[in-house]
Amino acid sequence: MIRPLGELIRDWRQRRHLTQLDLAGLADTSTRHISFIETGRSLPSRAMLMRLADRLDVPLRERNVLMTAAGLAPMYSERRLDDPAMAQAQAAIDLVLAGHEPYPALAVDRHWNLVAANRALAALLQGASDALLQAPVNVLRLSLHPDGVAPRIANLGQWRAHILHRLRHQADATGDATLAALYDELAAYPAPADEAATPGPPAVVVPLRLHTAMGELSFISTTTVFGTPMDITLAELAIESFFPADAATAQALQMLAPTKP
Repeated sequence: MIRPLGELIRDWRQRRHLTQLDLAGLADTSTRHISFIETGRSLPSRAMLMRLADRLDVPLRERNVLMTAAGLAPMYSERRLDDPAMAQAQAAIDLVLAGHEPYPALAVDRHWNLVAANRALAALLQGASDALLQAPVNVLRLSLHPDGVAPRIANLGQWRAHILHRLRHQADATGDATLAALYDELAAYPAPADEAATPGPPAVVVPLRLHTAMGELSFISTTTVFGTPMDITLAELAIESFFPADAATAQALQMLAPTKP
């Protein structure tokens, strides 16, 4: 069931740690009007509702929920990537992933489920349980699960703290119950001995250091998102690209590079 619009607006405002006065200033309206909207005494126009959603940085999926709660038609479509209308976006994703070789890169959805990957990713997944590699593959679970990549991560405590901090922030920002449940699951995995040495939020750049047959490989990663998507699927898609953090890793990846077709 759709909750009342006023409750939804209030929840998003509180999630962003804003007062009614703060939001009124950002949306160029009065505190009284914000109060009336949140208590259900006033229904905002479509333009005002979109302005509030923009100032509150509400995800596109949840903007549709706001529209429905206001008795308006949803604004944003949600198509599968294999929909013919998404062919251009799919081609762009494939181009980015293939162009990043011989370094690993992957695309994930809003819940960190694997959508696509380039051939170089296999080098990072060696030794992972087959059960964790069955679709849908959740890359965060795969990274931290004791039967996944975790036993090969040299700085597991630092990497785990980084992943959990990032996931907690994402769950809080979106209010997504699935992300919150994923956080609880990952946080319950056995903590590594070196985690005590990494208290508090992790650093801005945290390397992923992996034990491999070619020695220790070290990576840093970046995240790419679509700039102004009008489709929910694209808005929730992210491309994680791994780069060698040292010359030895770069050389090893060049040697492991799959043969071009």
